[in-house]
Amino acid sequence: MVMLAKIRRMHFRDGLPLREIAKRTGLSRNTIRRWLRSGQAEAAYPRRHSPSKLEPYQEQLVTWLRADSHRPRRDQRTAKVLFAQLQAQGFPGTYTRVTAFIRQWKAAGGGAARPAFVPLLFPPGEAFQFDWSCEYAFVAGRRMRLEVAHMKLACSRAFWLVAYPTQSHEMLFDAHTRALSAFGGIPRRGIYDNMKTAVDGIGHGRERRVNARFHAMASHYLFAGEFCNRAAGWEKGRVEKNVQDRRRQIWIEAGARHWSDLASLNDWLAQECRAAWQELAHPDAPSITVAEALEDELPHLMPMPGRFDGYIEQPVRISSTSLIIFQRNRYSVPCGHAHAVASLRIYPFELVVVVGDAVIARHRRSFERDRVHYDWQHYIALVQRKPGALRDGAPFHTMPEPLRQLQQRLLRQPHGDRAMAKVLAAVPVHGLEAVLVAVELVLETGAVNAEHVLNVVGRLQHPDRVVESVATTMVLQHTPTSDTARYDGLREEADHVDA
Repeated sequence: MVMLAKIRRMHFRDGLPLREIAKRTGLSRNTIRRWLRSGQAEAAYPRRHSPSKLEPYQEQLVTWLRADSHRPRRDQRTAKVLFAQLQAQGFPGTYTRVTAFIRQWKAAGGGAARPAFVPLLFPPGEAFQFDWSCEYAFVAGRRMRLEVAHMKLACSRAFWLVAYPTQSHEMLFDAHTRALSAFGGIPRRGIYDNMKTAVDGIGHGRERRVNARFHAMASHYLFAGEFCNRAAGWEKGRVEKNVQDRRRQIWIEAGARHWSDLASLNDWLAQECRAAWQELAHPDAPSITVAEALEDELPHLMPMPGRFDGYIEQPVRISSTSLIIFQRNRYSVPCGHAHAVASLRIYPFELVVVVGDAVIARHRRSFERDRVHYDWQHYIALVQRKPGALRDGAPFHTMPEPLRQLQQRLLRQPHGDRAMAKVLAAVPVHGLEAVLVAVELVLETGAVNAEHVLNVVGRLQHPDRVVESVATTMVLQHTPTSDTARYDGLREEADHVDA
């Protein structure tokens, strides 16, 4: 470019001939003539082409990049993955050569164009945004896939995370209750995507057929549910970004640690969320923290009512073995309800069996498969009629250890199954703790029998009982005295009769 400017000055300003210009610059007259005739402001040099190790693999790499451009961003392969796949096909070049080509290809319009968005503004107390994300963590000794619920206030940017085994209605209701309770109030609107746990069907435009139970929760908390357009995640972009930010911050440590159960993980997530509120600056007002912004927003939130009873209910039939089936697991109920139809209320971590208006059984919900969960107390009434079932009954293998030891001792005696049934019958009357204490005391004495256990239970239940004397008006005329001679006389009479 400098040489072209110099040539143009010598020719057009100074009027020098081409021969003199060629002599001064060392360029050929033909080159000078071509530059002057082109009228360009800069010289166009031919681009040198040097062979690259990537050339034999460019077509394959472009095919992969085009295929990824039609996939969701989360499922697209990274440059490192593409580089590893090229190496598997024999590519001898470096990683930087691959990344440079990918940047050039995207800059040339090969990738999807980056969209532009309109910035959003939410007044205090106006809206919250909700979304799910899929994460992994080590829980109870194994790596689990978890569905993490994210809720974020659109104004103050306060957020809340709760982890669940699945993404279902009861999990959704529980996540709302926990998050809104943590915020201390309820905004007027909730913004969601078209998740199946809330939307049963999508109509034209903004028309949605909302799930009845979701309607009940929204009515309980008095907020209006709004749903984004299809493939318009930017409409709830603040919670979408929250998913990415928390994945890079909080979840890195959560995924590296080992948790005994989900409850301990969720307790830790709650602490981390509150700690982040104190540390993170508000994006729109860096001089204050998220916690301070939440304090300013609290007066604009609706008050928190009582907890929404967010269960899902379905009918179940009780089998002849007093079991119900839910998600390929079986749970026991009291044997008196065998063959009946009950109502199963499904909570995130608990199952409640109801007959009429009475709760007959509660179980901790299991997310494994093909397991049987017994409560041995559900079968006490049945073994009163069938005591022989105690010996091999599966539910009674889950009894506390003192009762197991007592059963082993009693079953060695004649009619020991009936004696054990008598002891178990005392559990509903006196309570499990009292019976366990009595059994432990009897086992220490070594004189093991059912009457002994029941006697100890009675004394433990009524330690201050005093036997009162019976009042009577009868008076003895002759005080009885001990006379061993009378016994000898009776023996002589008995010998006489035998003879």
